[in-house]
Amino acid sequence: MSGYDVEHNIPSNTSAEPPRRRPDLSTFFSTLDLVDTSGTRRPQNEHSLPLPRDVSAAYRNLANAFEMMQGRAAGANGASVDESGHNALLETLVQSLMEGADHPPTEVEGVSDEFLQELERIPKKNLKSDMSCPICSNPFLEDPHPLVVRLPCHKDHLFDLECIQPWLKLNPTCPLDRKMLIKKKAEPVPVQDDEEEGGYDDMYA
Repeated sequence: MSGYDVEHNIPSNTSAEPPRRRPDLSTFFSTLDLVDTSGTRRPQNEHSLPLPRDVSAAYRNLANAFEMMQGRAAGANGASVDESGHNALLETLVQSLMEGADHPPTEVEGVSDEFLQELERIPKKNLKSDMSCPICSNPFLEDPHPLVVRLPCHKDHLFDLECIQPWLKLNPTCPLDRKMLIKKKAEPVPVQDDEEEGGYDDMYA
């Protein structure tokens, strides 16, 4: 996973620190490395599954980060700004993640790193002052180097990559309309033995 400086092409010796608008997600991504089997991360043994406790920890770590983000947004904006829509979305995402933590799936079905790299990036010149991330609620243009992506489900579903990436790594759905963003793996169809059918035909001929 590339960090803020790499994604924004900022030299590592710069004195300007990027704005810390989100909690540190390093623990989440460390846990994700143990359970992510998407794209090129698929293990050599296709039947190997991550440990349930690791899957549960990944969901719980992200839920805790979103809860922290919710608290920071409320503290920063105060009662003067209507945050009901933002809080309702984060509340829904946290509930969904906690359900995943309590009842972890056998396999994490999030999107691949390749999918994230191919998401449409929105140039800064196309962003307006009233546009903000649905997850963190921060205006995109508050960031001197915004990295905003559009989800393929709807032209207005724009997110900070830092916010949407962890969600999509666990859930291949848009947080706003819950549309599936990747095709589910097709179940293998049992193959019928043509020779057996031919044999029965011969017997009844």
